[in-house]
Amino acid sequence: MDLGPVEYLMLSFPGNKFNGEISKAIADLVENGTVRILDLTFIIKDADGTTAVFEYDELEEASGFQDIDGSADGLLSEEDLEIAAEALSPNSSALLMVWEDVWAADFQAAVLACGGEVITGERVPREIVQAAFAGIDS
Repeated sequence: MDLGPVEYLMLSFPGNKFNGEISKAIADLVENGTVRILDLTFIIKDADGTTAVFEYDELEEASGFQDIDGSADGLLSEEDLEIAAEALSPNSSALLMVWEDVWAADFQAAVLACGGEVITGERVPREIVQAAFAGIDS
């Protein structure tokens, strides 16, 4: 299976205040061909530490996630989900998302075709970028 670069992200929502508003933004990314969802899982941890895990296709229709075209085939293992749940604070929830960067597939193929390889890469936190731009004299 040819894939573009694949990334993952875990977002935490303290106080279990996740309300599903993010579903529209994810749906837009899928619809415009930017990403392809490979797995999308929700973890809820109660105040007493009890956890529950839901694939996005198991959520209530009101959440808006049923309209997202993608896969919920269990790409994330039980061990992955246990590690994520352990990292989650009590009385909070998380969205764990794995996606293919469809937008970068052609670029990746070109790099591979000329024998190139990724040496390193990292997502730069928003706060660091904002501080860097704030320090640039215009």
